[in-house]
Amino acid sequence: GAYFVSICAHNRACLFGEIADRQMVLNGAGRMVEQCWYAIPDHFPHVGLDTFVVMPNHVHGIFFIADAPVGAKNFSPLQSDQRPRGTSKTIGSVIRGFKIGVTKWMRQNTEFYDIWQRNYYELEFRTPFN
Repeated sequence: GAYFVSICAHNRACLFGEIADRQMVLNGAGRMVEQCWYAIPDHFPHVGLDTFVVMPNHVHGIFFIADAPVGAKNFSPLQSDQRPRGTSKTIGSVIRGFKIGVTKWMRQNTEFYDIWQRNYYELEFRTPFN
């Protein structure tokens, strides 16, 4: 299936640019959001990208996950030397990786510390062949 996701900036702050003459004008942070989105398949080879748009305080995008489970997994609490296995093929891990990339850049290059609202919104699309 394909997944439509919306990811909002913390407190809906306009961090990524502005609308001018009915056009989205990205600032440096918005260009980094775009760059991190397009880099998702470099980190998650099983993910294909489709349409994506950066807005002043949120992003919308569609991506596909091939041959992978989706959604959050239920793990018992971890011991200090344990890490969950197989989580890199979930929607959550893809979004988490994207958010981390943007957050690292923002914290190094701007005065903003809290970049994203917690979680994301997702809508799954299925073709008649699934």
